Amino acid sequence: MTATLAIDLPITLSLHALNRAAVEQRSRFLLALKYFELGEVTSGQAAKMCGMGRVAFLAESGRCGTPAVELSAEELLQEFADV
Repeated sequence: MTATLAIDLPITLSLHALNRAAVEQRSRFLLALKYFELGEVTSGQAAKMCGMGRVAFLAESGRCGTPAVELSAEELLQEFADV
C-alpha cells in the first residue's frame, strides 16, 4: 500500500537543476534515504519509494555517507572473531 505526498519546493531548486524530472528524482531519493537512515523503512522499501533497485539504492546511499548496515562495537567484534 502506498500514498502520494505533494511537497512545495523552492523555485531555486528548479532553477539550479537540469530539469523538473531530475529535481523530482533527487527529492524522492533524499526523502527515502532519510527514512532509511532513521530506521523507519527497510532498504527495499526505500528503494521502491524512489524507483530504484535495492542494490542501486544501497550503492548510492553509501556514496552519500549512509552505511548499508550499522553494527555495534560488540557486533563488529563478533563478525571478525573468526577471521
